[in-house]
Amino acid sequence: MMAEGSGGPARRKALSLLEAARSRYESLQISDDVFGESGQDSSGNPFYSTSADSRSAASSQDEDDDEEDQGAVPGGPGPMEEEEEEEAERGGWTRSLRDVPPPHFKDGSGPTRKMPLTASAMDFFQLFVPDNVLKNMVVQTNMYAKKYQERFGSDDAWIDVTLIEMKAFLGYMISTSIHHCESVLSIWSSGFYSNKSIALIMTQSRFEKILKYFHIVAFRSSQTTHSLYKIQPFLDSLQNGFDSAFRPSQAQVLHEPLIDEDPVFIATCTERELRKRKKRKFSLWVRQCSSTGFICQIYVHLKEGSGADGLDALKNKPQLHSMVAKSLCQNASGKNYIIFTGPSITSLNLFEEFEKQGIYCCGLLSTRKSDCTGLPPSMLNNSATPQSRGQYRIRMKGNMSLICWYNKGHFRFLTNAYSPVQQGVIIKRKSGEIPCPLAVEAFAAHLSYICKYDDKYSKYFISHKPNKTWQQVFWFAISIAINNAYILYKMSEAYHVTRYSRAQFGERLVKELLGLEDTSPTH
Repeated sequence: MMAEGSGGPARRKALSLLEAARSRYESLQISDDVFGESGQDSSGNPFYSTSADSRSAASSQDEDDDEEDQGAVPGGPGPMEEEEEEEAERGGWTRSLRDVPPPHFKDGSGPTRKMPLTASAMDFFQLFVPDNVLKNMVVQTNMYAKKYQERFGSDDAWIDVTLIEMKAFLGYMISTSIHHCESVLSIWSSGFYSNKSIALIMTQSRFEKILKYFHIVAFRSSQTTHSLYKIQPFLDSLQNGFDSAFRPSQAQVLHEPLIDEDPVFIATCTERELRKRKKRKFSLWVRQCSSTGFICQIYVHLKEGSGADGLDALKNKPQLHSMVAKSLCQNASGKNYIIFTGPSITSLNLFEEFEKQGIYCCGLLSTRKSDCTGLPPSMLNNSATPQSRGQYRIRMKGNMSLICWYNKGHFRFLTNAYSPVQQGVIIKRKSGEIPCPLAVEAFAAHLSYICKYDDKYSKYFISHKPNKTWQQVFWFAISIAINNAYILYKMSEAYHVTRYSRAQFGERLVKELLGLEDTSPTH
């Protein structure tokens, strides 16, 4: 059991969230995967399970990185040198540990409005994509079609799109997230992915015309310099919807969700088809509630070029990930949130800056991927002495704790959210428990939940893969909005009436967008 220190009711209340996370963590039974029980040291990619049935286990590059990180640091591991200890002391790091009270969380969490028992899938979706946003898509698409034809010649087959047609257009696209067809045009084909029940709502030629002219922002204004100008108004509207519909819990995670290719397509496509796929020109990051999986904020970083400032050059550099973290947490100041981060974001400077803003952190540290500036070298070297599972060392500087914990490999954590004197436990799948600091248990509990969320919900991302970057971002954002809508549905009283699965919820939404169903669930 976890030891409770002094602090009385305040501490017990503050740790209640962790207790709830521990219950989920024990029920998921994937702690061994999170900490490399069934494979290599997983510190390089902590957000995804390494179990055999996990989609995310397919990344051989991450496995190679993890194996490299697990090895000894150049220079030879060994007992702590006296000069290293002195250097740590000069940097303010000490072996003397003291109890740190947990950050007090005042805000409530959960949905901000009560949905009626008869609320439909469309009702939840329109919390984030309301009719006024769809009407703007109609206006902008018609404006773009008119300007396009003025420049390149008239299109006699085109007539202005209507709101009903725009909803149907979205419905067809969303249907690819359920049936996982590579091309939305398969709906009108005679092949395996044909769907005659919805194909009659709109002809294929009409759908292709709307797809040709579809826009959210038709023209760049003279004041616009942002590369995402064609999608930014929609992202801003979506963010407002997320903020107004849901209050996240205290514990949240910064990470990149799974948005890779559909594994069915990758396994069945030819080499020629695979070569035709263009590499994504953006990186999508999210801030996600670890209690529910609700994605609170989206950040898109574009690859501006192939030079030194491009995404490819910066993807492993601290400055990019620090910028990402600051952007994702810009609305989190003063709320005493606890943010869990991966190695690419974890850094002493960033965590200290966040602490001044009332944001507390707990992050996995990597000697290769993390910014280790200001950290004592003695804690970054692996000990040459064989260690038992559960052994750890801790150094402290102010409220910041640096933890080196051993479990078939060395795992390092940096945190100012959990007391270094508080004990936790990692549940092993077969042989009991491994002692650890409380921060390690908290990291495992919250990150394993996000891992399961990604493995379950990433397969419902829209399969349509356009060439234009802004359209790729748009369809990913729509997919996230639908997943968030389903989370709110499951937390509402309407779920106890209909109890739709995620696939059934998506099918219901498609039919409602196409006008094939009433907007009230059947009882």
